[in-house]
Amino acid sequence: MTGDQSTVRRIPSTRRHPTFLKPVLFLGAPGRMIQSGDMASSDDDDEIPDLVPVESTRVPVTIITGFLGAGKTTLLNYILTEQHGKRIAVILNEFGEGSAVEKSLSVGQEGELYEEWLELRNGCLCCSVKDNGVKAIENLMTKRGKFDYILLETTGLADPGPIASIFWLDEELGSDLFLDGIITVVDCKYGLQHIQEQKTDGVLNEALRQVALADVIIINKTDLVSEEELNHLVLHVKSINSFARLIKTQQSRTDLSLILDLNAYDGQSKNSIEDTFKISKTEDGKPRQHLDQSVTTVTFELTGNITSESLDSFLQEVLWEKVYSVSGQLMEILRMKGLISVTDSDRRVIAQAVHQLFDRQTTSVWESEPNRINRLVFIGKNLDSEILESIFRKYLDDSS
Repeated sequence: MTGDQSTVRRIPSTRRHPTFLKPVLFLGAPGRMIQSGDMASSDDDDEIPDLVPVESTRVPVTIITGFLGAGKTTLLNYILTEQHGKRIAVILNEFGEGSAVEKSLSVGQEGELYEEWLELRNGCLCCSVKDNGVKAIENLMTKRGKFDYILLETTGLADPGPIASIFWLDEELGSDLFLDGIITVVDCKYGLQHIQEQKTDGVLNEALRQVALADVIIINKTDLVSEEELNHLVLHVKSINSFARLIKTQQSRTDLSLILDLNAYDGQSKNSIEDTFKISKTEDGKPRQHLDQSVTTVTFELTGNITSESLDSFLQEVLWEKVYSVSGQLMEILRMKGLISVTDSDRRVIAQAVHQLFDRQTTSVWESEPNRINRLVFIGKNLDSEILESIFRKYLDDSS
């Protein structure tokens, strides 16, 4: 590794293993539970039974992003006021001026965290912050039991990648929380204009990154454009990120089951990687036409197995090293997801990456040997599928 690559690391796999209760309760005779205080008063010399392993219940976190005025705060206010039967903690980053909810909060000085959490009539909790929300989440975790889900709004100019990485790198947060998905809200009226904005320094603009990193894209304000304009925007968004689910809305109103419990980062997604791979192509099986020349989705599939060590080496090379396309342009991978066939394992491995961070999880059993096909999806700038495929091919296990 070179430069600042030493700061990049994967989630230790042990973080996904069950934890154990502190020695408060022990198992006694069948049908009876003995508290630890009872043990001291017992005259029995019975052997103390083992502690009972309990699967820890982690709270899912969904990041809501979108360019200024797209409608993300409208979406969150809708969630905060609807009777949906869910207990959701919402961290609003930017309240609208004069918001009735804002007036009910205990506002801090000089832009620091609003410490007061407001419990709303529909069972949700609400807080406003003017930072990346981590302090608010840490404060929120002291209220465990009052909520089942966290929605975190970003500023309109934020790249969701570094915010998402917080839940991968922070060991303490990771033991209580997990990243469920990234939702990007796109404004039908001005979304294309924001996405196509060119920065003088050549870097990708924020709206483009928000679309590229999304697991779900909400195309909002459909009533403000013609059907032709809407179809053009949808086609353009799909050419950038064919990986994400698209939802068309007015005033950001949508079925919450479409944007919550995505499990986009733990290998338990409702949509299989096979489905993800299919939607990145047209009905005739050909890759989708890329309207945006800077950010695209590319896919490839290969038979064969790869060792765990070689898989790590492949991910490190394409994410950490400088890799160039055939035309000599430097590739920048924003998001990657792959279904991998690992040597000497009968289970699928899901590999994922956001920017330079990557992780992998072992998931379901392969049904049969012919089904063991490696399928990889990349979203990024100046991507060259042939180069990426050739790099992966060189790491395949020749002995398998």
